[in-house]
Amino acid sequence: MLIAWVMQSSPFVARAACLLAALLLPTAAVADALVDNVNGIALDQDGKVVRFTGLLISPEGKVVKLLAENDKRPAKLDWRSDQHGKVLLPGFIDAHGHVMELGFRALELDLSGTKTLDEAKTAIAAYATANPERKWIVGGGWNQEVWGLGRFPTAADLDAVVGDRPVWLARADGHASWGNSAALKAAGVTAKSVSPAGGRIEKSGAEPSGVFVDAAQALVEKVVPQPLPKERDYAFQKAQEILLGYGITATADMGSSLDDWLAYRRAGDAGALRVRIMSYAFGVDTAVRVGGTGPTPWLYADKLRMGGVKLYADGALGSRGAWLKKPYRDAPGQSGAGFMSDDVIRNLMSRAALDHFQVAVHAIGDRANAEVLDAIDDMVGTYKGDRRWRIEHAQIVDPADLPRFGKNGIIASMQPTHQTSDRTMAEARLGPDRLAGAYAWASMLKNGATLAFGSDYPVEKPDPFAGWAAAFTRQGADGEPYGGWRPEERVSREQAWWAFTGAAAYAGFAEEKFGRLGVGQRADFVIVDRDPLLASPSDLRATKVEQTWVGGEKVWVRK
Repeated sequence: MLIAWVMQSSPFVARAACLLAALLLPTAAVADALVDNVNGIALDQDGKVVRFTGLLISPEGKVVKLLAENDKRPAKLDWRSDQHGKVLLPGFIDAHGHVMELGFRALELDLSGTKTLDEAKTAIAAYATANPERKWIVGGGWNQEVWGLGRFPTAADLDAVVGDRPVWLARADGHASWGNSAALKAAGVTAKSVSPAGGRIEKSGAEPSGVFVDAAQALVEKVVPQPLPKERDYAFQKAQEILLGYGITATADMGSSLDDWLAYRRAGDAGALRVRIMSYAFGVDTAVRVGGTGPTPWLYADKLRMGGVKLYADGALGSRGAWLKKPYRDAPGQSGAGFMSDDVIRNLMSRAALDHFQVAVHAIGDRANAEVLDAIDDMVGTYKGDRRWRIEHAQIVDPADLPRFGKNGIIASMQPTHQTSDRTMAEARLGPDRLAGAYAWASMLKNGATLAFGSDYPVEKPDPFAGWAAAFTRQGADGEPYGGWRPEERVSREQAWWAFTGAAAYAGFAEEKFGRLGVGQRADFVIVDRDPLLASPSDLRATKVEQTWVGGEKVWVRK
């Protein structure tokens, strides 16, 4: 009767009443989705293995429930994916990588596969011939230690291959670059050029030899042509494709520039952001320009956030830029160098912490690690609360300093494949007597630090299975050395897995968002071809990712 009366009233009242009636009618519940018939394996928040056969996902792409074999499946679903018994794992999180560098390395000249200087020369010549339109030949991935060269390469080595245009190639670790004479001439580098603080111009007599270490790279990079925005966008999409292919669903981007951030935002705006990015700005200035008064909110359904600042305390072992307490064994006149004085690094850390940006500091040498630990000790009295101070790499630590990682909520962000790649080089650089605190993963956990694992891609491949195997064996892909290198620093298979998932999320203040397929977390997972908990180390390294899902959406399939 009410409806009949209303219909005889004014049209406006009639429309309003009909709307009210519609709102009062029972509505159909929004259905969930189900990824079913899986051999699901995950770790709970206590690090215990959980097995399940189905994953119930909300329309928002979040985990509703992990279903056991006997659990009743919902009658109504938006969709169902039958995986026919395949293995499902939480998506992996790389706690330390360089997203844009990964994409550009894949698109530019890549020397990471070369085993000798002659192989590198052949690759450079072939690339130059195939790309006659490029005014500069740029790329990287070279490593004189892998080449067994016994020295740095020189401009003359490059001149013999490409002399008609500049060549500029980054070392594998990004802490040194190699240029030919045309590059040095374009940059105005001469015998009178002076090494800047935190850097070193390698010399041949009085002349620059062609290699520039750490801060000295800027002397040439200032004239290297910068990529256009569309080229950055293409490189980013390439990087995402590589990461998803390895099962990486989230990553920390260590050292995001403003241009990098804009590329991520363009991808997010276009609906093309598939990997979750925990961005750490390259320096305080970049963080402030992006975040203003503090970290950004999570954007694009928890796919992007700038929450921290990346700083550098020193360089790398391979280029002898890591800052040591004692001189290098194979270069007695060198001890590396600190990038900043004690006052400067404290001021920058303080400035970042003042606006609640998380602080992540690159420290490889034992003196650099001690400096950062000292700075954190000085900071905690002023900047209270859950700060999660990060030390990136923490490769060479004085054993006397190891217990300090267990204080002040410090996160040791480390890369297992660095140990297997660097083992012989580290022995040459330091000697066996100074390696007691080297790549000390088990000691970090024993002392109470949070251990987060990554790869430092593109320095290493962003392959979590290779890192996982290295972490609990301390052996390379060749099974060497027998019994593992300094095996007392191995961690368990489950501890290593957690460091690549839940702990890596925690390291980026993302543990409530993703990392372990917990109820309410984003449904980020991978389908793989074997059970990693039953695989031998060699079989684990051979694991293939067949599908990668982010937020309950299939975003990558092996072809």
